[in-house]
Amino acid sequence: MDKLLIFDFEEDISTLSIPKKLNNPFGLEISEIAKIAVKEFQHYISLESKNWEYDFLTEKGKMFGILVVQRKDNSYGYLGTISGKIPNNYDCKEFIPSVFDASLNDFFFDKGMIELAELSGQIKNCTNDTEINWLKIKRKQKSILLQKWLFESYRFLNVLGMEQNVVEIFEASSHGNPPAAAGECAAPKLINYALKNNLKPISLAEFWWGSSIANKEKEHKKFYPACKNKCRPILEFMLNDNDLYDSMR
Repeated sequence: MDKLLIFDFEEDISTLSIPKKLNNPFGLEISEIAKIAVKEFQHYISLESKNWEYDFLTEKGKMFGILVVQRKDNSYGYLGTISGKIPNNYDCKEFIPSVFDASLNDFFFDKGMIELAELSGQIKNCTNDTEINWLKIKRKQKSILLQKWLFESYRFLNVLGMEQNVVEIFEASSHGNPPAAAGECAAPKLINYALKNNLKPISLAEFWWGSSIANKEKEHKKFYPACKNKCRPILEFMLNDNDLYDSMR
């Protein structure tokens, strides 16, 4: 097995009261141990982000998250990640990666995106209206099929050991079709990694890092709940309607 992506606590947490169950991802109750994990993770981000060639304080910020976990030996650590991807496609080896494996089917998704770009180029350079309309229809159909394939490739594990993809999860909810980037938020990535690696989720926290230029509602380092339109159906499935610890004990 590959080395687990767990940050060890630098601060002494031996005197802390450890939460007995995972906090509500859609609330703002942040445990003391989660606040310590966030402080340490933010320090890590401030150092690591110097390699990303992207200034979060002057450009668009991002949501990040941590999940305090308990190992099999009862020791504690925390997982950390970003919602979506690091700007400039920088690969941070310590972050929990996307649930989606880009290498699936010989990089099928990447090849599909290249084909869409080629169709867009053909449309731009075409002068025949009939051919343009046909190319647009072809591009739209390919885009829909590619998006569906992508969502079907995002598979999440829940506390009962069941696994479903994003399409199945949203079909079983009242939220309709999954929105773009569903499955890439921090909370689902963190919890999915914990469950797949037999780590007990203890406490979750998400925060905004960087400028609020593109989102005036977000403030640097401030805590925010998981988003409802992308995350609620996925997290409700993963946590078995939030009845997490009755299922895991």
